Amino acid sequence: MQKFKLMATMSAGLEALVAKELKDLGYTVQTENGRVFFEGTVEDIYRTNLWLRVADRIKIVVTEFKATTFEELFQGVESVAWEDLLPYDAEFPVNGRSKNSTLHSVPTVQSITKKAIVERLAEAYHARGYLPETGNRFVLETAIDKNQVMVTLDTTGDSLFKRGYRTEKGGAPLKETMAAALVLLAHWFTDNPFVDPVTGSGTIPIEAALIGRNIAPGLNREFDITAWDWFDQEIGKRLKAEARSQINFDEELDIQGFDIDGSMIEIAKSNAELAGVGDDITFTQLAVKDWSTDKLNGILVANPPYGERLGDEEQARQLYAEMGHIYIQMPTWSKYILTSDEGFEMAFGAQATKKRKLYNGALKVDLYQYWGKKIRN
Repeated sequence: MQKFKLMATMSAGLEALVAKELKDLGYTVQTENGRVFFEGTVEDIYRTNLWLRVADRIKIVVTEFKATTFEELFQGVESVAWEDLLPYDAEFPVNGRSKNSTLHSVPTVQSITKKAIVERLAEAYHARGYLPETGNRFVLETAIDKNQVMVTLDTTGDSLFKRGYRTEKGGAPLKETMAAALVLLAHWFTDNPFVDPVTGSGTIPIEAALIGRNIAPGLNREFDITAWDWFDQEIGKRLKAEARSQINFDEELDIQGFDIDGSMIEIAKSNAELAGVGDDITFTQLAVKDWSTDKLNGILVANPPYGERLGDEEQARQLYAEMGHIYIQMPTWSKYILTSDEGFEMAFGAQATKKRKLYNGALKVDLYQYWGKKIRN
């Protein structure tokens, strides 16, 4: 079976998590900023789309070459056997990016790439320069960095954060991929309690439950590759059946989500049901300041409102102060709090054990980590 050079893309700061996910699936990886490379067959493309929790997309690296003129770009793209990838009626939009390169006009890069592919396909299909583009979608990208061209084909379609369970969301939703990243960074073991005190639409507890039950995040959706004529539908059916057989129904999970807004709690419950983990999470309407617990060795992961997202800075910092007052009484718990507010530690009342820089969309945020002193049973 043909092997492809593949690339998983993700938000900056999450490369190591995606690399670990791929290694755990058995792949050898090479990591760069915002992307992790690996090799695989069509089956591997589907498997990684199905199982990766933190990546955004899986792309085929179609070709790589150097170009400092548009003629070199045209020749490099046209030399690819596009007829092996794109059918006669393929819809193939071309995106572009250019950084530190002679060919800096992105619209021109896109149009030259498109023209080269059209000419190659027209000749291969004896189409006289006309291609209908009425068929399935094949999204391409030509990215040029320091005159090195990389042309990729997106196998995913809608980004992998679109799991299919979140029909309703709050005013400042966290992407599912980022929520999964926060759970993985918290090193939660399923025999310990897990709490999100400001749960909103429930994304963090839902991702925790999917991890706890070993439910593949892509189980309730499909990917662009599924519709391609050279993809064997049986592969998708078999891998989804395998994934269903690997779900762990026996684990007892203690996952709770709280929010001051009762309407958000109803949305969170509905989303959890759609994700198949409705029975695994207890959602309760409760303010941060009103929660306390006697449980030990728990994990708390929170994405509280911060000044730039919702409400004003003063309200946000009052919430951080309430958190600090309550959480100091829980020394065995580890707390992971995501915010862009650089005054967080002062408002919270304690310096973090560790701070990790991440990006929530385009917004730079920090994950403040307070590690608990676990009590061994």
